[in-house]
Amino acid sequence: MWLWPQGFWPRLSTARCRVQTSRASSSGWRQCQVLLHELGLDEPLVTPLRERFLQPLMALLYPDCGGGWLDSHRAFVVKYAPGQDRELGCHYDNAELTINVALGKAFTGGALYFGGLFQAPSALAKPLEVEHVVGQGILHRGGQLHGARPLVTGERWNLVVWLRASAVRNRLCPMCCRKPDLVDDEGFGDGFTREEPTTVDLCALT
Repeated sequence: MWLWPQGFWPRLSTARCRVQTSRASSSGWRQCQVLLHELGLDEPLVTPLRERFLQPLMALLYPDCGGGWLDSHRAFVVKYAPGQDRELGCHYDNAELTINVALGKAFTGGALYFGGLFQAPSALAKPLEVEHVVGQGILHRGGQLHGARPLVTGERWNLVVWLRASAVRNRLCPMCCRKPDLVDDEGFGDGFTREEPTTVDLCALT
């Protein structure tokens, strides 16, 4: 599925690119990761994408796992290149649904592979492989086991958006499958919300 035409993305100054690349290289989760909210792209780009395009689509494709109730996200870009990260081991995401879009330069290899849900790891015995195509997005359930095969040549950047529905995760954490014990955080946090108590009207008779 095509998401954006070439040249759609806003251009950053050379100085800002250096700052963000340096910050990405020091990321602990991956060798090179940039959070889009740190670039100021959350509100003008990712939130409208989720609200206007992805949620209506997900409501049709994934109604059973919160597709119609997506109310937060975590969006980031990761880099695969020789001498850096070339592959990603099998894992599942902290998300109800995930979209993964290939960006950047020419490359070979690095296909995504998919198994079943993480509760049934034996499903990885015969994984499904999907090749990345620049500008196209791959949609999947966050709890689906997946990983990236080794990059063979070139360099690839991927935009990954974890789509979250508090109506689903407030009842059951998608990572541990237990009722969440919440801690306050800034912004979207991990996508949980505190349910407001029901308002009760009391009438006093005199």
